[in-house]
Amino acid sequence: MTVSELQDLLIAMLVRRIGGNRRRWRIVLGPVRLHDRATHPLCNWSISPTGTAGEVDAAEHLLDTVRLDHPLVTADRG
Repeated sequence: MTVSELQDLLIAMLVRRIGGNRRRWRIVLGPVRLHDRATHPLCNWSISPTGTAGEVDAAEHLLDTVRLDHPLVTADRG
């Protein structure tokens, strides 16, 4: 899975579970930061959501779940 695929997955899941629109959730999530696997062997990505307390809470709970299924991602090609 690539960084952009991960971000698309997260946004789709938030829209389905919480509602709202894709644009708002993209803003709340912000960019996916990719880390070197040498220093982050268990999970090489992170996100720091911003927004209302409810939005951040919803995003953080989802991130915990998705990390279990997709701990390692690759950089986008291009």
